[in-house]
Amino acid sequence: MRIGFDDIVGEVMTAWPATIRVFLDFRMGCVGCPISGFHTVSDACQEHGVDRDKFLATLRAAANAVMA
Repeated sequence: MRIGFDDIVGEVMTAWPATIRVFLDFRMGCVGCPISGFHTVSDACQEHGVDRDKFLATLRAAANAVMA
């Protein structure tokens, strides 16, 4: 499965724990947030003013690095 904009933040962090560091590096307060079970990756980017394309590419790279 590939991470996309419509994936739920909490599910991404659960499926690929290495992505937690990405959320922290982008200064997104999603780790441990009760809304992470409802917000999509796109929602989180919009909420935190983060470039969606750059963030998604970094998430995918973190997830792929663990799988490689």
